[in-house]
Amino acid sequence: MKFPCTKCGLCCSHVDRSNQTKWLNRGDGACRYLNMDTNLCEIYENRPEICRIDSAYKYFSQKISLANYHKANAEVCNTLQSEHGLPLSKRIIILEKDYSLN
Repeated sequence: MKFPCTKCGLCCSHVDRSNQTKWLNRGDGACRYLNMDTNLCEIYENRPEICRIDSAYKYFSQKISLANYHKANAEVCNTLQSEHGLPLSKRIIILEKDYSLN
């Protein structure tokens, strides 16, 4: 199961909130590679591994299951979305049944 990102861009707008991504902060909390006009990453194909939720899991796999890792990331996403008034349709939903084969 891959992380079901809804591409709202809020994680890229708040890289200053995480110790793993704050080095990407351009000074206003947003990632230096986030195009504010399009809300898209300017280096998407070459973005850092920490920006790739599923690829970055290898750094956490000895401490947390994939399902719990996705749940933790979803919690951060959903909190940001709620803070910014995004519609519920953008929320990340992680279902246990999706991980039963892992």
